[in-house]
Amino acid sequence: MSAMLEVRGIARAFGGVKALNGVDLTVERGSITGLIGPNGSGKTTLFNVITGYVTPDSGTVSFEGVDITRSKPNQVFALGIGRTFQLTRIFGRLSVLENMLVATQRKESWLRGLTRGMSSSDELESAMEWLKFVGLDGKSHLEAGALSYGQRKLLELAYVLVANPDVIMLDEPAGGVNLTLINEIGEKIQALNEQGKTFLVVEHNMEFVMKICHTVTVMHQGTDLTSGPPAQVRSNPAVLDAYLGGGDDDEEEVVA
Repeated sequence: MSAMLEVRGIARAFGGVKALNGVDLTVERGSITGLIGPNGSGKTTLFNVITGYVTPDSGTVSFEGVDITRSKPNQVFALGIGRTFQLTRIFGRLSVLENMLVATQRKESWLRGLTRGMSSSDELESAMEWLKFVGLDGKSHLEAGALSYGQRKLLELAYVLVANPDVIMLDEPAGGVNLTLINEIGEKIQALNEQGKTFLVVEHNMEFVMKICHTVTVMHQGTDLTSGPPAQVRSNPAVLDAYLGGGDDDEEEVVA
């Protein structure tokens, strides 16, 4: 496998607190890479740097060999990097299907196209296919705000998938979700990976991470502590110490 996404020496401080301090991360093409660490270790801040919501003080982010360090979020999305958030970002007053059609309009004028009913038949078909994939095709007519929390997580996943990104970044996909739905989300990630999709997953649920990920990177106090296969990471004394010792809760995690 070749590197698809590379982070080198990323640093970012908030009010004098170093949220990220020289982080390196590699996401190989066709992999499911996990990003774990105690609360306050910098995981979400790193996600926000990669996707353009936070500008780093130093370091670089490269996608397919191209420097995207200071690209804006919409530019990163258009390049082929899709992401979800810790707190789901959906349009609650739009229908489930309308949310999906927003995502099909990657580059411009999506709202004008949506409100004028200008989505193509191909876009409608793709939207419904992905809703079916996550089990929400029967709820396409409902307002998205009426969905359960777990269903909103699935809608956000489908929202990302319909734009056909090359790398899918998931920020705590199992957070606040019941066990049945956690297993379902894990199965869908693995099924998509078998079809060639590349994933970077931030998650606190260790069982979930160890089950689906090929490589796991551990962050602690704003830097990458270690990286390797799940079994190797799980037994690493430094990782155990980092978790048992707790994180630096003074870090300002920007959940954008």
